[in-house]
Amino acid sequence: MKTTTFILISLLTIFMGCDTVEKLTQFNMNYDESVVIPSNTVIDLPFQISTPEVETNSESKFAINNTRKDMIEKIILIKMSLTLTSPDGEDFSFLESINIYIHAEGLDEVKIAWKDEISSNTEDVLDLETTGTDIQEYIKKDKFSLRIHTTTDEVLTNDHHIDVKSTYFVDAKILGL
Repeated sequence: MKTTTFILISLLTIFMGCDTVEKLTQFNMNYDESVVIPSNTVIDLPFQISTPEVETNSESKFAINNTRKDMIEKIILIKMSLTLTSPDGEDFSFLESINIYIHAEGLDEVKIAWKDEISSNTEDVLDLETTGTDIQEYIKKDKFSLRIHTTTDEVLTNDHHIDVKSTYFVDAKILGL
């Protein structure tokens, strides 16, 4: 009886310890970009905007978290929010829908976030749905870009400046295993 209890406690400690070690190899990386939706005279027509290339600095971000590119198991976008910085007093009610794609040299473009049927009661911050797609190959590159495909349902008389904030969850191998 004592042996069985000891074995159960030992196994429980080992498995709980593995979870703790695994959490040490998981971290978040944040990136911020800015885009401008230009003023327009038509509505309900889709248009595209691309962010400037974003330097990933992934090698140094991995090193800070005690890992390397070859030890990454997955990278997933877990949060993307848009903040309207100008014009003052505006909100995202001018948008009908938005889709965001990631692309990098040598890789096909992949949809990573979206929002359909944006409410007319929205505010100046818009949280997007994310796909959960593993995009490690894009983040491991030196640079990536985002392409924003959007449709407006209002005429924009001013350029709209938007900050794009994204958080990526990184999961690396435990001790290289």
